[in-house]
Amino acid sequence: MTRAERDPRELDGAWVRHQRIDFPEPAADLAPFFERYWAVEWDYATPYRQKIVPMPNVQISMVPGGVPEVHGVCTGFQVKVLSGPGRVVGAAVRPGAFRAFLDGPVAALTDRTVRADALPAFTGAPAEPVTTATLQEWLRRHLPAPGLDGGATEATDVVALVAADPSIGRVDQLAVATGRSVRGLQRLFAEHVGAAPKWVIRRYRLREVTERMAAGGRVDWAGVAAELGYADQAHLVRDFTALFGESPTRYAARYPAL
Repeated sequence: MTRAERDPRELDGAWVRHQRIDFPEPAADLAPFFERYWAVEWDYATPYRQKIVPMPNVQISMVPGGVPEVHGVCTGFQVKVLSGPGRVVGAAVRPGAFRAFLDGPVAALTDRTVRADALPAFTGAPAEPVTTATLQEWLRRHLPAPGLDGGATEATDVVALVAADPSIGRVDQLAVATGRSVRGLQRLFAEHVGAAPKWVIRRYRLREVTERMAAGGRVDWAGVAAELGYADQAHLVRDFTALFGESPTRYAARYPAL
């Protein structure tokens, strides 16, 4: 499909004319559990296919008049069809922290969506109208009393290290940096994160690619591949396409040309 054949609303940042997205910060008492809140409003006269590319966060979301849903870490992109006016609010759980709400490993929720009230940790729904403030108050009522245990704290710290250190491109490098074995990291991530350490590392490195796109200007793909530890540009393109559903150059057209 050529650029002329694509939905113009997905190109050059045109989506901002149809959507509004806010990312309020959690209150201090909820910050150990939640990375950010988000609220999205849209108004499309004709249906729009919204591509959603995941991060290693369990998400809790709610639409007006609905019930809260829990979305496990999604290992691939999704497409949501948006039509007319609409609104959804949600909370991104800090990677590693949702185990405190769940009676079992977080990997059991991977690539799944369940009603929040299907989990013992949650009851009822936020007050109407649904806003990030009313969602926060509902979440506060359901905070686990013991807080985060040692495994959850370690998992959040390890994921934070991956996010902060672009030199970590492989699981064996993460094992050296944390003093854990590769198998130990795999068990830790299955229990507390819900995605394999290899996937988490790849996702954060590819986030750096989209940050280059957002910055505008020409991107030296071969140079970026080398910086991120890829053997060559082809391996970067393969990983990016597998997760985002399109090549880096095609995806870059979604951003305004600066």
